Amino acid sequence: MHTAKSIEIDQLQIAGAELVQETLALTRRLFLQLVRRPSTLVAGVVQPLMWLILFGALFANAPENLLPGETNYGRFLGAGVIVFTAFSGALNAGLPVMFDREFGFLNRLLVAPLRSRSSIVIASVLYITSLSLIQSFLIMITAAILGYGWPGATGLLLILVTLLLLVFAVTALSLGMAFLLPGHIEMIAIIFVANLPLLFASTALAPISFMPVWLTWLAALNPLTFAIEPIRAAYSGEFSFSQIILIAPYGAVAISGCLAVLVGLAVGLFLLIRPLLDRKLN
Repeated sequence: MHTAKSIEIDQLQIAGAELVQETLALTRRLFLQLVRRPSTLVAGVVQPLMWLILFGALFANAPENLLPGETNYGRFLGAGVIVFTAFSGALNAGLPVMFDREFGFLNRLLVAPLRSRSSIVIASVLYITSLSLIQSFLIMITAAILGYGWPGATGLLLILVTLLLLVFAVTALSLGMAFLLPGHIEMIAIIFVANLPLLFASTALAPISFMPVWLTWLAALNPLTFAIEPIRAAYSGEFSFSQIILIAPYGAVAISGCLAVLVGLAVGLFLLIRPLLDRKLN
């Protein structure tokens, strides 16, 4: 005879299996949309490539001692372009959900007999995370072809962890906007306004030592900076988590400190957005 505890375990296993099945089905739908209209993937790669190639060529003859560590500008810029690619992709994560809202498909999902409506959000997170990592990896390959280097195994692991934390945080924010804003016009406007200012107010294009005081503070508080600097360290070769990679106005920040900020940002945005998602999906 099955005990009450074994029945409960069986029910949890069935619920987990159904949640996985629902999530995979919804994720597959998003990838099918991408295959039918690959412009999202192409645009997400072409724009950063233009930044990498054009800016790299523009500053190709810059003095070697111009940047920290006497690195060339192409390698310096590469980390910023990788982060900008992942950030832009994650910032657009809420657009498919917004379009589903406007076209009525989301209402159909909400009345469907889903085991858990969380699968709607989880599918969006899996989709945009995979897409952002693919785009970033293509940028890394291009940077290597252009002679800007390739990180080692531990460097790749550091890059992966950094990008996952950033993408998770920004995706949570984007999904929150998808349910909070009235329509896709408002969301696209916010994305358009936020993209370039956050890029320029970071260390993507120039070291923090080059900036005026007011911009130094903005860059030192910008989440993109905390993702760019660990990736830049990953390209430098040997590194340690206690290595200082950012001299901010408020003090020195190590790789571990940057990762801690990204973890705090991801957890904080998730906890902030979760009540909104629960209210809209239930």
